[in-house]
Amino acid sequence: MNDDKLLNPARVALTSFLKERKMRRTPERYAILEKVFSTDAHFYVDALHEAMEIEGYHVSLSTVYSTIQLFMEAGLVRRHQFGNQPAQYERVLQGVTESHHHLVCNVCGRVRAVKDTELLERISTLKYPTFKTEFFALYVYGTCSRCQKRLRKKNSATKS
Repeated sequence: MNDDKLLNPARVALTSFLKERKMRRTPERYAILEKVFSTDAHFYVDALHEAMEIEGYHVSLSTVYSTIQLFMEAGLVRRHQFGNQPAQYERVLQGVTESHHHLVCNVCGRVRAVKDTELLERISTLKYPTFKTEFFALYVYGTCSRCQKRLRKKNSATKS
């Protein structure tokens, strides 16, 4: 999917959300939306702000934080808290129900989004009285392959 196919529905959703709440449709909000939807990776708000600054779009860090909060309310962004790391965010594609789980390395903090069809099917069959499931978030903590390799090297060096 190209960026416009992802970004245009998000723009429409944001415009509708702002109109409903009688909020301003500022260029900053749309620039931040464009930056968020230009990647499929999880992101930190500080890193998003820094990337915008590097690209020459000057907007305050507090504006970026408040805009991301607004995007969460509009259903355009989802917040994740992995262990004791700062919050990370990911874009939410409009019209796409996308659930996945996250592998979180306890050593380096790296996060990888993973889709497991069997797990998705199993969870989607679960029914809860008086509750309609929209998506789920599952965090699996462990040690990534890079850190395992580094730890093995370190352990073999100390044994020598």
